[in-house]
Amino acid sequence: MRTLAITQNTTVDGAVEMLDDWFSPQGQEGVDDSDLVEEIHRQDERADALLLGRQTFEDFRSYWPGRTDDPTGISAYLDRVQKYVVSSTLTEPGWQHTTVLDGDAVAQVRELKQQPGADIVVTGSITLCHTLIGAGLVDEYRLFTYPAVQGRGRRLFPDGAAADRLRLVECRGFRNGVTYSRYARG
Repeated sequence: MRTLAITQNTTVDGAVEMLDDWFSPQGQEGVDDSDLVEEIHRQDERADALLLGRQTFEDFRSYWPGRTDDPTGISAYLDRVQKYVVSSTLTEPGWQHTTVLDGDAVAQVRELKQQPGADIVVTGSITLCHTLIGAGLVDEYRLFTYPAVQGRGRRLFPDGAAADRLRLVECRGFRNGVTYSRYARG
């Protein structure tokens, strides 16, 4: 069975919803984040599917496709990876290698996990993440914690949410002050 991993950028106080400017998708100018980008590519090599909610997909689609000014290589990865977008309203994705999942998201993701392949990664897509966590479908949490406190915004685990016991698998820091922690269920 494939691993379903939620990868999120978060603040120290746990916000994943970006309401302030604590995160920039291509890094911050003048900051050496090459080791962070290297980690992102290491994870990309283990994944062959990106799962997104409609709003995050539309945000990505308006920013990433075909960028020639992307020194990180993230644009090229996103252009070639198989993307799945959960939506009951989107009919034409308008981005190569995209499949719209318009039925029962839990059942369709469960089916995706059964198919042969590498990791399935979910990022952003807070509502979808809450649904997948609630359904017990998430195998790993990959959290990039930025040295910022936002004081507000939605969190990966909403108030009252409970998750299976998590086990720390990996943890490291980067030159730009971001830390990375990977947790697995059980």
